[in-house]
Order: sequence, then C-alpha cells, then structure tokens
Amino acid sequence: MAETKMEEPQRSRLGRGLAALIGDVGDESAVMERARPQRRAPIAQLRPSKANPRRSFREDDLEELTASVREKGVIQPILVRRVPEERETYEIIAGERRWRAAQRAGVHDAPIVVLDVTEREALEIAIVENVQRADLNAIDEAAGYDQLMGQFSYTQEDLARVIGKSRSHIANTLRLLKLPDSVKAHVAGGALTAGHARALLALPDPEAAAAKVVAKGLSVREVEAMARAPEVKSVARKARDAEKDADVRALEAELAEALGLDVTLMPRAVGGEIAIRYRSLDQLDMIVRRLRG
Repeated sequence: MAETKMEEPQRSRLGRGLAALIGDVGDESAVMERARPQRRAPIAQLRPSKANPRRSFREDDLEELTASVREKGVIQPILVRRVPEERETYEIIAGERRWRAAQRAGVHDAPIVVLDVTEREALEIAIVENVQRADLNAIDEAAGYDQLMGQFSYTQEDLARVIGKSRSHIANTLRLLKLPDSVKAHVAGGALTAGHARALLALPDPEAAAAKVVAKGLSVREVEAMARAPEVKSVARKARDAEKDADVRALEAELAEALGLDVTLMPRAVGGEIAIRYRSLDQLDMIVRRLRG
C-alpha cells in the first residue's frame, strides 16, 4: 500500500512540470527545478529517443519546418537528457522534429535545455509532450498512451488527469490500436482521420472499408452511415454469434435482462471482453454504481 501511495504524488508533480515545460499555465515543479540553463549544442551530439511516440513525420510538414529553420534557425529549444556513460551525447526528450529539420537545413547547432531526469521521467515527458500536440496522428497518440499504461502502470484516469483530456477520449483513442495494420497505416499517413478510424471499428471488415473510403474520399459521416446500414449490422451480428456457443449467448441474455441494457460478450483464445451499451448519462451512472457495489 505504501508504494501505491507514493506513485500518485509523483504523477501529479509530473503533470505540473510538463505544463511548465510545454508552456501551459502550471506551477513550478521538481522537473523544472532540475532543468539547466538553455545553451547551444552541435546537432551531431543529439540523438533521437526510441521512446518517442511520434513514429510518423509527414514529409510536407517537415519540409515546411526545414524552410523555416533554414531562414530563422531553431528558435524553440530542444529538451534533452545526458546519455549515461557517453560524454557530450544527448538524448532528445522533446523536439525530434526540429532536430530533423535542422539536419536537412544544414544547421550545425541548436538551443537545448538539459533536464536532469531519470529514464522513466524522460519517457513520460516524451510521451505526454507529444500527445498534447495537435499534429500528432491518432495511432501514434494511442501508442503513446499504451506505452505509458504498459511501462508505468498508468490507468486511463491517470492519463486523463496528466494530459488534460477526457477519459472517454483516452479510451476511444486506445481502441484504434485494434484496427488492422493497413488501416492504422492510412491513419498514420494522413489518408484517414481519427474520426474515420473510430467509425471503421464498427464495421465487420474495416480493412476493406478503409480501402473504399480512401479510394472514394468518403467523409466520416458517410462511413458512420455505412456502419448503421441494416445489412452491415446483420453481417456483424452473425459474425459475432457464429463465434459464440449457446452458453455465451445465454449469459449475454441474462446480463442484458439484469441491467436492462444491451450486453455483448467477446470471447478470445485467452480472456475476452464485455461491452455494455448505454444511451444516456443516467444509464452510465447506473452502470458505474453497480460496478462500485
């Protein structure tokens, strides 16, 4: 219990520190107190972090930033940390896109702020700093959330509080990781928006539907209409039912009767999922009350 109690204040302090680092309104924190004064360092001494959630760098955006750096230099400092046992080498915590643009522009040095942080803090800052930026694609954002939850045992509530987004946004974004790889590639490349991706999750064959959406340039509303089509619902339900035995369907009916809501059980080879559909905030409150006993 003592260990759990210690984790919560650490995460809260991290959130305030990030707000100060990124430029939002926030209190001074232990993270900022360990930041050394801004200085310049050779581009060659900086290296990207493997933990950076941003895996996709759009070529047009990078070219635009490169042109700006070529004209004005790197204006915003890059956040870095020293690499243990490697003298004069810095790992980028936040600012890899600026570093890439500086390389393309032929700039030899850039302003940096060296943070005296642990590897864990560096990973957390890298992920949270990136997901707060509007230009991060939804798949990289979801991967960042998943990494924080997997490596540091964050809950969705923790993420919502530290990042400043709603819990439903966190949950809906994480669901995108269930999409086929080809669909995720379309989202990462900008061919599909996060809205398209969420709508595709409701279709029985999101991969084929995504190819159609990209080819025809369909809007999010049009994809949502596809998911609402009676024939699509029928196919999806038949596909789900075919995977279930009589006991599973009977349990679904029993739970639906007890709650007065639609309940779907989704067995897997190991474990499974349960989905409870609600139509109003009152129904959601009822579910929460029952789960809390």
